[in-house]
Amino acid sequence: MAAPCAWTACNTSGQEDAVIVKFSNGEVKNSEQLDFRLFKHVDESNPRKKRRRIIAAESDRLAYVGNNFGPGSLQCNNLCRYFVGVLDKRTMEMKVHNAQLFNLLPSIPGETAADADKNETKTYRDKVDALIEAFGTTKQKRALSLRRLNEVGNETLQKAVDRAAGSVINQKGLEVLQQEVANSEAQTEVALFLPPCNRDADKPEDVYPFDGILSSVQFESLRQVGEKMAALTQEDLAKMRSENCPETVMRHLECLPRDAEARLDQARCVWYLLFLIRMAQNKKIHPKLNEDECPRSVYTKALKTFTVESYANGRVRSTVPASMMVKLASYCLALLLHMGDQTANLTLLHRDLSISENKMLEVAKAMGLTLSRQASLSAEQSGVQEEHKTASLQLPLVRYERRLEARKRKRMK
Repeated sequence: MAAPCAWTACNTSGQEDAVIVKFSNGEVKNSEQLDFRLFKHVDESNPRKKRRRIIAAESDRLAYVGNNFGPGSLQCNNLCRYFVGVLDKRTMEMKVHNAQLFNLLPSIPGETAADADKNETKTYRDKVDALIEAFGTTKQKRALSLRRLNEVGNETLQKAVDRAAGSVINQKGLEVLQQEVANSEAQTEVALFLPPCNRDADKPEDVYPFDGILSSVQFESLRQVGEKMAALTQEDLAKMRSENCPETVMRHLECLPRDAEARLDQARCVWYLLFLIRMAQNKKIHPKLNEDECPRSVYTKALKTFTVESYANGRVRSTVPASMMVKLASYCLALLLHMGDQTANLTLLHRDLSISENKMLEVAKAMGLTLSRQASLSAEQSGVQEEHKTASLQLPLVRYERRLEARKRKRMK
């Protein structure tokens, strides 16, 4: 039968708490082989520092260190209270003391706290590289060396590019460079929507060659529909006007040349112009224009140049998206330049294509045309004059400066 014992709490002021330690890498079989030392903070007047303790345990092979503060300490000391009881076998009395838990970690000679903090700031890649340097194979070390050489080369190249860019900026100025970049971007954007262009041509008619709009084979295939268009009478023209035929087409039909061959060529161009305008108005392409069958070669070219395929209602359809309206406008304008002695009426064209006047002017500027104004009689109100904007192709082509402020304002929206 166990002997009775009494439990006496020790509340002596200033008495040091008992220390309970555990080792992270195992258990101690003989504690007498370890030399324990307890260190406390010297600033006992500071309420946050006066309870800081460091435990050191040294053996013949390794030293262990633990503390009750910092990231390596046990958080259980802040959440719970621990007690340890000491039994006096002679009096059979047990004294209970406050206790703190310490986790002792091996202390590697030469490793300091600064080294530990530095190791914490290393990235995963840096840690892997350090492991490769210490324990990697020859192949891994060679790959690491090559990668570091490439990083040094890239850094050197970047510094050289920065120096070159800085010298260019100092010579030209930042605003001039921004303007050049804006002009280059503008030319790249509009080049996708303009007909084939030869800016180094000696003649105006060769800047936007007719073959880039209609090849000789396609133009010849329009002979039959052109003959019908050239044979239209005044009654036929009046009927077409009543059926809301585009005004640009009507004005060219009303002034066809009297020479038979020139009249046929102009009529073929008018028919193709009407085909393009109808395509822009309907937002899709039809193989027929009125009762005339579009030649296969012309239809295929228009299908590839101005439409995109879309899937709707279980069918694949070729439609004219809004992004293709600028391309249609540029091709119509280039065709009108050949039909009108390198001059075209922009006001009538933008109305027929149902696009804004500003967009039409942007197309003309992108093509390098000279803009002007002239008075013209209104078709709806006979005898009333209105101001129309026209474009003409003159060599050398006009180079319009793109406003950088307007470009920034558009991006902000």
